[in-house]
Amino acid sequence: MKIGIAADHAGFEQKQAVIAELSKQYEVVDFGAKTFDPDDDYPDIVVPLAEAIASKAVERGIAICGSGVGVSIAANKMSGVRAALITDTYSARQGVEHDDMNLLCIGGRVTGPMLIRELVDTFLRARYIGTGRFERRLQKVIALEHRR
Repeated sequence: MKIGIAADHAGFEQKQAVIAELSKQYEVVDFGAKTFDPDDDYPDIVVPLAEAIASKAVERGIAICGSGVGVSIAANKMSGVRAALITDTYSARQGVEHDDMNLLCIGGRVTGPMLIRELVDTFLRARYIGTGRFERRLQKVIALEHRR
């Protein structure tokens, strides 16, 4: 599985740790920030990752900012991206299984390193169920992207 990851200054250290861990078993693409810049802006960081998810250049993504809220809001503006701020392992699994979540958003200033590791692992191991009510609901969400 090819994983994309991005973080602004508030998630930069956590991103580096996640990359080090994930690189042991996945192909990881770092979408930035490449260096720590306290003046960077989360939309500039998450959009390239979101575009890679939408184009299927990466299968899943992880985005980290201070609270996780900003990257989640910005990423969800992109067609084909289903991003959510996740703070517990149940939601990390269920978000993929039921909703085909493809971008895990994490708050680097509010989530500890061990929980980040567990959230990422749970998210990446989960698989979309893709049948019945789950597919029906996903198609309704996808249809919302095409409404004007």
